[in-house]
Amino acid sequence: MENNQSYFGELGHGIKTLATGMKITWKEYFKDFFTNKSTEQYPENRKTTLHVAKRHRGRLVFKRDENGNYKCTACTLCEKTCPNGTINIKTEMVTDEATGKKKRRLVDYQYDLGDCMFCQLCTNACNFDAIEFTNDFENAVFDRNKLVLHLDKEVYDGGSLPNLRDGGAPFEVGKFNTKTK
Repeated sequence: MENNQSYFGELGHGIKTLATGMKITWKEYFKDFFTNKSTEQYPENRKTTLHVAKRHRGRLVFKRDENGNYKCTACTLCEKTCPNGTINIKTEMVTDEATGKKKRRLVDYQYDLGDCMFCQLCTNACNFDAIEFTNDFENAVFDRNKLVLHLDKEVYDGGSLPNLRDGGAPFEVGKFNTKTK
């Protein structure tokens, strides 16, 4: 098809298109000045209530019984199901004095938080409900070696999150889910 518009007709059409685009741009630009902001100043104002979804996977921790002992039996199922080798378990065989049977004992449970892809396959594979993911998302460090955790040697105290709401804000499709009113 041949375009029969003149030079000035094409120029006018180009200016009209440019004006339409600039109208939308300036409208969006000045809209931010006259509406309420939804930005939270973090970490300066982190004393306010944080809204983290209950299903958020922040870091892996050992579950412990009422005596403070971990539930892990060193079966290594979590290590075997980890797709990228984030979990490394060292065990040793010991003889139980009471029964005389050999039993596997956990020596070191090493978890690399920096390599974890938070797929939750390890927690699903654990038959003893010994590990779980927590909501703790503050894991930034300057040295990558500090992300290698030894879960059997640490007792997780709930992290450093102040006023964390269980379950987070109510989920609504199409809404920014940080504040509850």
